Amino acid sequence: MRVLVTGGAGFIGSHVCDALLARGHEVVALDDLSSGKPENLDARVRLIVADVRTPAAAGAIQAWRPQAICHLAAQISVRHSVDHPGADADLNVLGLINVLEAARRAGAKKVVFSSTGGAIYGEQDAHPAPETHALRPVSPYGCAKAAGELYLGYYHRQYALQGVALRYANVYGPRQDPHGEAGVVAIFSQRLLAGLACDIYGSGEQTRDFVYVADVARANVLAVESGFAGTLNIGTGVETSVNRLYALLARAAAASKVNDSAPRHLPAKAGEQMRSSIDAAAAGRALGWRPQTPLEDGLRATLDFFRVVLSDRVPSTPPRITQAKVATG
Repeated sequence: MRVLVTGGAGFIGSHVCDALLARGHEVVALDDLSSGKPENLDARVRLIVADVRTPAAAGAIQAWRPQAICHLAAQISVRHSVDHPGADADLNVLGLINVLEAARRAGAKKVVFSSTGGAIYGEQDAHPAPETHALRPVSPYGCAKAAGELYLGYYHRQYALQGVALRYANVYGPRQDPHGEAGVVAIFSQRLLAGLACDIYGSGEQTRDFVYVADVARANVLAVESGFAGTLNIGTGVETSVNRLYALLARAAAASKVNDSAPRHLPAKAGEQMRSSIDAAAAGRALGWRPQTPLEDGLRATLDFFRVVLSDRVPSTPPRITQAKVATG
């Protein structure tokens, strides 16, 4: 199958590309490289450089005529969305609409949309939260993802474009960006390995549902290959506190004689959820998907990746890159 992955050079997107290749699909990545990196991609993946909001991106999608699209290009910072809600909606809502319009014109059959299982539910009434839980986002980021799911449903009803919204828990793993607010596992990993102190905001007893990126990539492949349309949680259903997460990473790092110092506790961030976990039982029924990577195994793999990053190793086989142009005629 011909599958296009927006945000394909990014953290999750590049793993989705890898998983699709492993299943024998033909894969193209579309990425503006604002945060994605060409070296994240297998050399067999052609990279089209374009912003998903632009006519150039739409033209590239229509020219390549994918059978399915995995849409991962997004603004991912909750804090940035609070400070700049218009910019967040511009990319996360209008960018999706541009992709959906291009998908239907290109004759695509399916779009798999990366939604959120944490920011979309807000403070939960049930733990873990099922897909039927009320949507009470407390950030523009969560609002934009909820709007994206509604647009996905509209395009399915109006144009028979099958849509699957995957509501991710807190995704972690190799290639995650350790710079910025997203990705506490990546931030802690790099700082521990560099011998630097880690910051924990608030008590550290706030919990998250940490799901390994390879498991998330597998969910995307199963969604592409299935006949399912609708919304599914992709998480473990297990709550892990930030304090517990730090302890596991510090112990794994210390096993190789690296930093195991105590973290610094700073004031809590305003508006941060205290508990978050999601129930992925429906994904098991619909796709046969279940998380396969225990947290401690995934944390060790992430630390191993950052050891390589700190050694400044660079892949020797970069992907083919194409600069997208606006389609004419």
